[in-house]
Formats: sequence, structure tokens, C-alpha cells
Amino acid sequence: MTHFRTTRLLMAGAAFVALSGQAFAAIDGQDLLAKINAAYASGSGVLKAESIEVNGNDVVLKGTTFTATGPNEKSVMLGNLTLQDVTQEDGGAYHIDRIEFPEVNVTEEKSSFNVKDLYLAGVVVPGSTAGEGLSSMMMYEEAHSGPITVTNDGKQVFAISEASGTMALSDDESSLSFEGSVTGITADLTSVEDPKSKDAINALGLQTVNGEISVSGNWEPASGTINLEDYTLDFADVGSLSLSFALSGYTMELVKQLQETARTMQADPNNEQAQQAAGIAMFGLMQQMSFQSAQISFEDAGITKRGLDYAGKQQGSDGEQMAQMVKGMLPILLAQAKLGALQNEVSEAVNAFIDDPKNLTVTAEPDKAVPFPMIMGAAMGAPESVPGLLGVSVTANEE
Repeated sequence: MTHFRTTRLLMAGAAFVALSGQAFAAIDGQDLLAKINAAYASGSGVLKAESIEVNGNDVVLKGTTFTATGPNEKSVMLGNLTLQDVTQEDGGAYHIDRIEFPEVNVTEEKSSFNVKDLYLAGVVVPGSTAGEGLSSMMMYEEAHSGPITVTNDGKQVFAISEASGTMALSDDESSLSFEGSVTGITADLTSVEDPKSKDAINALGLQTVNGEISVSGNWEPASGTINLEDYTLDFADVGSLSLSFALSGYTMELVKQLQETARTMQADPNNEQAQQAAGIAMFGLMQQMSFQSAQISFEDAGITKRGLDYAGKQQGSDGEQMAQMVKGMLPILLAQAKLGALQNEVSEAVNAFIDDPKNLTVTAEPDKAVPFPMIMGAAMGAPESVPGLLGVSVTANEE
């Protein structure tokens, strides 16, 4: 994406030299706002501005509000938004170099919420949303937020140092890759007043929670293959939970059908019959997808032992006795789950993890993609066959 933009800028510079002295058409601020809203309609929201000012290639949306439409419609005042270095491209699309958002300060009673350094960079607003490719979607190269703080009674109870996300098109613009991160997450739970919750927080050592989140993946609209390569929540002295999956059939056409069904549901939220019909329609649309693979893994950083100690204390025993109790009850619980041949594998892995909490991983990797209707049919008719259908395996304490 960056290489593509750089090439275009060089070409634009050459064109400027060749055409110097000629007049350039001014940016149409109203058209730009209309196309932003057309692109964002799929997200069930609308951006409004009291007035629009165009200064060369900069567009200022003054007195803007964003309204998330739906049953719980709510508007947020954004103030003045400056869209820097706006250029119009072939087909009526717009490229915005950077959108700066004003600092957010919200106070309600004893609580306050503050966000700084908000911006979008490399924003592309489609000329039309009627197409089937990525060119019909509004995209950005980078979304960024600086420090986020939440205070209660003057005390900081939650904070984030920085959050950012990037998207990039492949050279042939057939696929989209994305990645993001949230760093410096801090939650102070010492102000929790409920006695039982406070006791659990203290026993588990969760008075202050620190961590970060990361995500990465890619999407190919033509084949409908979406691959979430990694989604990880990592918290100090707790553990790291990682998720990945791959699905096919998530095409642009399906995305637009799902969006249209969602808008139908939001348009008449009090009509129960219409809601049920739309829900069935959405369920039917989801059946166009197929399952390719998935994995969920937890790497312990001390929370398991503290959890067993706390649970044991609640039962009038200790952590070691609670661990043995869990291991004894596990076969009964697994029998009820109807896991078939997978039952012994799960039991061995969980027992190993309880004895020595390091990591526990569940993997599903069938030989070929499995259509969602086949999975649902197996779950209803023969649930014990699902693990084999999806190629499920469970391991513990792998190096």
C-alpha cells in the first residue's frame, strides 16, 4: 500500500510540473462528506457537519457529530475535523492524507474519559460503493489513538498508552492485510467495593492488571478467505490467550448482504416478527461460509495456581486438593460433552496442565474446508462426530 501511494505521489508531482499554470478544480466538500457517509452506511452511522470549509486541498468539517444509528441511537460531538491534503482520483474516489480528531473529554457525574492524539492516515473514500472489489470500501493506511484514561472520583481506574491499526493492499489489490496493537493497558481494581469480588481480586493477585493486545491477518474478497493469523491478549502475572482461525466464503457479496440484513433489523427493532425473519436470513447467509482451521492457546503466567488455591479455600481445602478434585470430576464432565474419541486426549492434556501449568492448546484442522451447514448438521444429529469432522486435537505443555 505504501509503495503504491509513493508511486502515485511521484506521478502526481510530474503531472503538476507539466500542467503548471492551469487551474485545478476545487475539492467539493459536500460531495466528499456524502461519499464518506455512503461508505460508512454499512457501519450504521452518519457523520454530519454544520458547515464545510475548503482551503486549497484541506477540507474542514465544522461542528461535526457522529450518530450511531439503530435501536440505541446516540450522537457524539466531534467538533471540527480537518481533512488534510484531499485529492480526487479516477472514478470520483477521494484520497485523504490525514484526518485529525480533536481531543475527547467526557465527564459524567464522578467519572471522566479522555483520549488524545486521534488520527486516521491514508484514507481512501470510494467513488461508489456498488462495486464488488476492495475499491468499493472505505479504507485507511493507519488509525491511531494516543493515551486513553478513565478516572473515577479523581482516581485513574483504566488507561491505555497507545492503540494503532494498519491496513495494506497487495500489489495487485486483490487482498488486504491488517494488523493492530493496544499497548500499556492498565486497570486498577482496588476500588471495587463488593466484598466477594474484592476477596477474589486480592486472592488472584489482580489488584492491578497490566497487558497488551495484538492482532494480524488478511482477507481475499474474491475467494472469501479470511485468515486471522493472530489475536493475542497478554497480561502480566496472568497469562497469554491467543486465537487464530481461517474461514472461506466471506466474499464482498456476502459482506454486503450481511450489512443489508443488519440495517433491516435496526430499522424496525420493535417488530418481533421482522426481527425473527431478518435473523433467519442472516443465519442463512452465514451458511455460505466454510471452516478451514482454528487454534486457541493459553500460556499460563501464574493465574492457574492462584485460581486453584482460591477455589480450594472456598471449599475449605487447599489448591492441591482442589486440583485433584478437578481431575476426578473431569471424566464425568467430558462424558456429558459427548466428545467421542477425543475424550481421552482432552483428559490427558488437562491433567498434565493442572499438574504443571505451562500451556494448553486446542487445534482444529480438517483435511479440507468444512461447510458450516455440515458442522451444524453434525452438531444436532451426532455431536460426538464433530471433533473428528473438524480434526480437533488438544495438547498441553508443549515446548
